[in-house]
Amino acid sequence: MADKNETAEERFKRLATKRTNAVLDTLRKLGNLSNRTNYRYSEQDVERIFTAIYEAIGDIEARFSPQKERKFEL
Repeated sequence: MADKNETAEERFKRLATKRTNAVLDTLRKLGNLSNRTNYRYSEQDVERIFTAIYEAIGDIEARFSPQKERKFEL
């Protein structure tokens, strides 16, 4: 449980740790699907999975990067 006196940095670290571990655990579970003895899948299926994951990572990474001001010029 969060402490009322918890700083923004402490809250970030607490939540980032918890959420990152949850993502890593879910990716480990996804990796379990690679067992061809138990599952059938195509290379296209694998490409679609990793494309979705890489796109989501790119979107999230962009949110952590400083936003550059976009200017229009003719």
